[in-house]
Amino acid sequence: MKPERALVSAALRAPGIAHAFFTREGGVSDGVYASLNGGVGSRDAPEAVAENRRRMAAALGVAPDALLIPYQTHSPDAVIVTGPFAERPRCDALVAATPGLALGVTGADCGMILFAEPQARVVGAAHAGWRGALGGVLEATLEAMERLGARRERIVAALGPAIGAKSYEVGAEFYGAFVEADEGYAAFFTPGPGAEKFHFDLPRFIGFRLRAAGVGLFEDLARDTYAEPAHFFSYRRSVHLGEPDYGRLVSAIALLDPA
Repeated sequence: MKPERALVSAALRAPGIAHAFFTREGGVSDGVYASLNGGVGSRDAPEAVAENRRRMAAALGVAPDALLIPYQTHSPDAVIVTGPFAERPRCDALVAATPGLALGVTGADCGMILFAEPQARVVGAAHAGWRGALGGVLEATLEAMERLGARRERIVAALGPAIGAKSYEVGAEFYGAFVEADEGYAAFFTPGPGAEKFHFDLPRFIGFRLRAAGVGLFEDLARDTYAEPAHFFSYRRSVHLGEPDYGRLVSAIALLDPA
């Protein structure tokens, strides 16, 4: 089977917009980082991560310094950008309407969501683990896109590889945090293998929040980072295997000059 170097969403395809949910294939890193590790926060060789990101930028059709990825903090914050930045903003979503920029996020189980409003030519990328999804990062991304002229009902959102419900076992405290926020969120949990254990469906929760916020179209690529070690990095899997570190996947969307 030919290695998958990047996944794409049919929903995001539009003139003047390029995107990719990069897998772990096609880079220069080795060991636990093999091979397309995009994580500057990992202990991988910095020059390897830089080359991997250069390859990603080239695949998207932008300059290396135009692939913009924030310093992620599991926050509900979205930032509008207009050009390359010298220092990464601390946030979990980026939004832009400037041609020549690619907006990216990293993940290794958390949700990576790419957004596009082709008519207004506005794009966005968000990193949503359980904290960000519960805290409102998805809604903040939509609001930032609207400030640039996007219309919510025309926004398309696609969720890339993320940890699946069967792989995401959590405890009673985790379950309680969601039910305290909204009793209806109990619907996103199923009983786990033991007492006070649950499985949480992060992809379905992300889809629910986006649809409830009025997004025009949502697509889930339905790929489980934990369950597919040949294709994806996974923080949780690395912990279970006792590995010293883990690579980070990158998902990014670029606004290009119209043909």
